[in-house]
Amino acid sequence: MRRSFIALVGIMLCAAPLCAQENAVPAAQGPAGAVPSASSGDNGKEQEAPARVPVGGVLQGLDKVTARISEFEAPAGVMVPFGSLRITVRDCHKRPPEETPESAAFVVIDDIGADDRAVRYFSGWMFASSPALSALEHPVYDVWVVDCMKSSSTSSGSSDTNSADTSKAEESN
Repeated sequence: MRRSFIALVGIMLCAAPLCAQENAVPAAQGPAGAVPSASSGDNGKEQEAPARVPVGGVLQGLDKVTARISEFEAPAGVMVPFGSLRITVRDCHKRPPEETPESAAFVVIDDIGADDRAVRYFSGWMFASSPALSALEHPVYDVWVVDCMKSSSTSSGSSDTNSADTSKAEESN
């Protein structure tokens, strides 16, 4: 019995590298599995992906004193006030639609006290699907991530939405 167990373990150890090689991604493929075309002029070399532009986040905040919930957009790198808090979203990542929905934002939250000194209450990733996983611990406010902003709304969102709102108002008249 002991010999058969040792033989079975030996076979499994020998077969494991073969299984891993079958599932390995070829070196010529990029991270998404795309093979570079031969007509790209790079002689098979991978092209560098364009730099990703940081995207802001859609957040909700609860004022525990008044029991009011506010939803607000925070463009990447822009400080947004919420009560005495100053919230900055550094980046927001959203999974593609074919995967399980998830939005995660890197958020920095400072509280401006009565003496105008900023006290850092939170700095880290917040996840929309699990707000309690990394939550803001503040006596007056709760803040959580709802979603990521659309990348087009960070550059020209205010003028586009204003023109869309006015055209809808004109249609209703």
